[in-house]
Amino acid sequence: VGFSSTETGFYITAFQSLGSGNTNYLLLGLGIIYLITLTANCLLLTLCMIDPSLHNPKYVAVCNLAVVDISMNSVIIPQMVRIFVFNLNHVSFGMCFTQMFFMHFFGDLETFSLALLAYDRFIAICWPLRYSAILTNTRMVLILAGIWLLVFLLEVFPVTLASKLPYCGSRMVKSCCCEHGPVYVLACGDTSYNRLLATAKTLSVLFSSLTFIILSYVVVVVAVLKIASSTQRSKAFFTCLTHSILVLVYYLPVILAYILPRLNVIRSPDVLTAVLTVSVTMPPMLNPIIYSLRTEELQIKIMKLLKRQKLSSA
Repeated sequence: VGFSSTETGFYITAFQSLGSGNTNYLLLGLGIIYLITLTANCLLLTLCMIDPSLHNPKYVAVCNLAVVDISMNSVIIPQMVRIFVFNLNHVSFGMCFTQMFFMHFFGDLETFSLALLAYDRFIAICWPLRYSAILTNTRMVLILAGIWLLVFLLEVFPVTLASKLPYCGSRMVKSCCCEHGPVYVLACGDTSYNRLLATAKTLSVLFSSLTFIILSYVVVVVAVLKIASSTQRSKAFFTCLTHSILVLVYYLPVILAYILPRLNVIRSPDVLTAVLTVSVTMPPMLNPIIYSLRTEELQIKIMKLLKRQKLSSA
C-alpha cells in the first residue's frame, strides 16, 4: 500500500486475522490485566506512603518498580482500546514516536529496577550491620535518578533516529502499538544503522542487568551458606526467592519474544502479536501480587490496612 508524502501518521493493523470475537476477548483480558495492575500497584504505593516503617531504601526501590509497572501498562493498553474498540487505528507521527519512546523507556526501566532490588538484597544479606550506613533513602533516590537519566539517554537516540527516517511507502504498522522494530522497517531509506543500534541497546540493557543479578545472587548464596544458623539461612533464601520469581516473570516473556518468531511455533503473525502482548503486560500485574504474597511484612501491613478501612466504613 502506498501513501502520498503529504499524508501523515501510521495505521495500526494487528489482529485482523483473529476476527472481531477473538480480538474482543483479547481486549477484555488486557482490560482485566490493566485494572489489576492499577489496583495492586496503587495499593502497594499507598501502603508504602502511609506506613512510616516502610520508609526505607528497600521500599523506595519497590515503589519505583510499582510506578514503572503502572506506567508500562498505561502506555500500551489504553491506546489499544482506542484503536481496536473504537476502530481509531490512525496514529499521528508525534503520538506514534511518543508511545515508542515511553514503551521502551519503561521496559528498560523495569530491567534496571529489578537489578536495583537485587543490589538492595545483596547489601542487606552480605553487610546487614552496615546496610543502613551504605544505603540510605537519599542514596537510593539518587541511584534511581541516575537510572532514569541513563535510560532516557539510551532511548532518545534510537527513537529520534527512527523519527528522522523518510516514510514514503506503506504506513501499515503490523503490531498492536508503535514498537520500534515494526515502525522503522517501513522507512524508505537505509535502516541498517537503526537495526544495529536497537539490537546493541536491547542486548546491552538486558544482559548487563541479568549478569549483575546473577553475579549478585552467586555472592549472596556464598554468603548465606557461611551463616551458622539454619533459620537465618532459610530467611535469607526466602527473601532472594521472592526477587528471583520477579526476575523470572520478567525475563520469560523477553525470551519468548526472541525465541517464538524464530522457531515458527506460531505461524500467524496476529496470534504471535497477541501472545507477546499478553506476556509483556503480565509482569507489571504480577509483580505487586508476588511481592505482597511472598513478603510476610507486607502481608501483615495489608491486612491491617484492610481492617482499618473496614472499620472506618462500618
